[in-house]
Amino acid sequence: MSVRVRFAPSPTGFLHVGGLRTALYNYFFARQNNGKYVLRIEDTDRSRYVEGSVENLIKSLTWAGIEFDEGPHIGGEFGPYIQSERLEIYRYWAHHLVEIGCGFYAFDTSEELEQARSAYPHHEFKYERYKMRNQFTLGEKECKSLIEAGVPYVIRLKVPENEEVRFVDIIRGEIVVNTKEVDDQILLKSDGYPTYHLANVVDDHLMKITHIIRGEEWLPSVPKHILLYKAFGWEIPRMAHLPLLLNKDKTKLSKRQGDVAVEDYIEKGYFPDAFVNFIALLGWNPTSDREIYAMEELIEKFQLEKVNKSGAIFDVVKLDAINAKYLYSKSPVDLAPQLRDWLTKRGKNGGKFSLAYLEKVVILLRERVKKLPDIIDFAPYMFEKPNSYDFDYFIKHWDDKVEVYLREILNFLKVIEDFNHHVLHEQITCYLSERQLKLKDIIHILRLAITGLSYGAGMFETMEVLGRQEVVERLEHFLEVVLPELRTKSNEKF
Repeated sequence: MSVRVRFAPSPTGFLHVGGLRTALYNYFFARQNNGKYVLRIEDTDRSRYVEGSVENLIKSLTWAGIEFDEGPHIGGEFGPYIQSERLEIYRYWAHHLVEIGCGFYAFDTSEELEQARSAYPHHEFKYERYKMRNQFTLGEKECKSLIEAGVPYVIRLKVPENEEVRFVDIIRGEIVVNTKEVDDQILLKSDGYPTYHLANVVDDHLMKITHIIRGEEWLPSVPKHILLYKAFGWEIPRMAHLPLLLNKDKTKLSKRQGDVAVEDYIEKGYFPDAFVNFIALLGWNPTSDREIYAMEELIEKFQLEKVNKSGAIFDVVKLDAINAKYLYSKSPVDLAPQLRDWLTKRGKNGGKFSLAYLEKVVILLRERVKKLPDIIDFAPYMFEKPNSYDFDYFIKHWDDKVEVYLREILNFLKVIEDFNHHVLHEQITCYLSERQLKLKDIIHILRLAITGLSYGAGMFETMEVLGRQEVVERLEHFLEVVLPELRTKSNEKF
């Protein structure tokens, strides 16, 4: 049988990073087995539906390089692929369960159910089939009368009593659950919408899904699903339940401790291939001596049965390290237009910078940052003249004799023909040697005058990239405008 897998997110606002890992593992498995990959939108819980989230989900999945063979944005022979467009299908199969004695009508009001729950203060509530208001306690005649009168009802699963439900999880091995632990789950709600359990099983069967790969939060639901498969007489797909993603303190990954939405990481400037590389290795790694893999390698090496049972730590430090390696390995020619786009996003008018200049900026600074747009924050002076100056740095390194040196250096910078870092270093070092000075006597104030900051890339390399005209203009502005202000400020302070 041909492999068919699916990713079935709910449109609740954004793609969770755990959801991306589930989507990736399904993608790896499908491509590795020459199978089909289906995107299905499970939107039957209308209370959680967020407008525009389907488009955001697809956008995030596309950004990550995941390609589907069928789905709402592609089509396919097993559609519709949005559950809210399949309601009549679920209603048919829910009523079919009642007809074959595996489901039943229940008429309990929310108040009656709440009262029943109150009797279980320390235990999980289970529906009491032979005490509540349903077709078993009311009788067939009254049940039919209530339905004809339009009284709201739900359809519940009739769980067999004291039976063992066995299944083998690809990751976790054999699992056995007694039906005493399984509730008479609602399958069709009074508004005509199915619950996850019914819609999930019906869709997986009708869409011919052969393998279900999803998060471990759905593990407790598997016995209900198996009972449904058996009731319908359908073949049960193979299942694998992935471990949770955890914070560094080993609690469940949540927004309280950091970003959990894929789009947050997109906005921060992580490369899609680096992010996919990082996410794919959360809970699985083909070898202990590598951490950088292309998508094709991940597909080739993926082994579902080798996924860890325990939760995986989502470590942003590790993500940054992986992204930094990708940043260093990528061509500056390819990165330059991306940097231009980030400048525009940050309101810096990226279009005014040539790609040749931005390539030089990338080469100069990429070893000092973790993400491409971090260059803008780390070295704003590469894109605009300084509008503030580190006063403490000035106080620490200023000497009145430094002004004389700066003015003389400015004069010969204006006439250096080959304005590259080798020549700049040689000329300034030579000038200082003639005066029994060392580079440290001037380099800090030179950096401050040109960048406004106390840190950055190599000073002469920075000057080369900025170019003679820009460096001269900044030094002149510092000497004539900024220096008097800093002196006044220092006199007031001391």
